[in-house]
This record gives sequence, C-alpha cells and structure tokens, in this order.
Amino acid sequence: MLGAEPGARHEPMNQVQRISQIAALGLLLAMAAGCTATRPTKYYVLDAPAAPVPTTQAAIPVRLIVGHVTGSRLYHDTRLVYGTGTVQLGTYDYHRWSEPPVAFVQEILIATLRQSGQYRSVSRIGSNARGDYIVRGQLDALDEIDKPALAGRFTFRLELFDPGTGTVVWSSAYNHDEPAQGKEISDIVLALDRNVSAGLQQLTSELGQYLAAHPGQQPTGD
Repeated sequence: MLGAEPGARHEPMNQVQRISQIAALGLLLAMAAGCTATRPTKYYVLDAPAAPVPTTQAAIPVRLIVGHVTGSRLYHDTRLVYGTGTVQLGTYDYHRWSEPPVAFVQEILIATLRQSGQYRSVSRIGSNARGDYIVRGQLDALDEIDKPALAGRFTFRLELFDPGTGTVVWSSAYNHDEPAQGKEISDIVLALDRNVSAGLQQLTSELGQYLAAHPGQQPTGD
C-alpha cells in the first residue's frame, strides 16, 4: 500500500478535472450556439391595383412606355429603410421587401396606368412595344419615420418624356407621410401601401389630365 506508485493517488482527481473540462466545453458550445442563432427574416410586399376592365377604345390614344424607376442605392436594396431624426437613415436586417423598391414601384406604376383604361397601351421599357411617350419616375423616399409621429413616408417624382423632341413635357411630384395605425413593422408597411397607392393614383391622374388637355401633342401614327 505504502509502496504504490505516486501517480495512482491522483487518478480520481484527473477524472474529476476531465469531467469538469467536458462540462465547461459543453456550456461554451451551448452559449455559442445561442449567440449565433439567426433571427427569422420577414418579407413584405405592396398590393398592386387590380387588372383593368377591357375597353373598346382608349380615351387618350397614346402609347406609353414606362421606364425604370431610379432612386438612391438604399432603394435598390431589399432592406426596409427607417429615418432617425431629420438627416440620418438606417436599414433593418431582418425586415425586407420581396424585391427592391425601385422594381416594385415600377410594377405598381404600370398597373395603375393600365387600370385607368385611358391609354392605347402601357408597356415597360425593354419590351418590343413601341411608345409615343416615356414615363419616368424617381423614388426619393420609401421610409419609416418616427417624428413627429410614426408614419410611412413616400416621395416620388414623375415626368413625361417626348422622344420625338427630346424634351420633358410634363412633370409632377408627390410627398406625404401616412400615419401608422400601430407600432409594429407590419403597421408601417400597411401605411406605405396606402401611401404608394394614393401617390401613384394622384400622379397618374394628373398625367392623364395633361394628355387630355394637349391633344395637339399626341402622336397618332403606328
């Protein structure tokens, strides 16, 4: 007994140390897994107007080509944009649009013009369709704002370009903050949905009034 090897006396302590080390490693791995767990990303869309009812004759016999909507780099990304104060903008990592705002605003603009039933045709640029005028838009804001109250801001400019003369013959702008009905991101999206719909309806109505009031400028050839 007294002649036993010295190392045998410490073996139980080594086992305890190994168990402690394994337990500590397991705890660290669990903590790391908790820290690296990703939050689910939520995606949002805005409603486009319903398809137009077919008409036998357009009230304004012109063909419109809708160009790509332009905007800052923020609106070529899918992350929702929020405003902090009057000069700072940020983006949400886990709240995103299903596609970049410049893309879906163009689609809603096309749908709004078609729904009016006023025009001979409404096509997107890049298609094989021919047009008498090009409708061009610029997205300046599609943001959440929190001052003076929580709202969805939509700022958009629209212009009518005559490729025959190389000039802009009409332009208008819309800027409005639509109050949110709650404090969730989904409430902001609903406010933006109402705002985009109202803004594009207003601008396309003004565009139609201009073309109806200037029949002498409307091309009639095929």
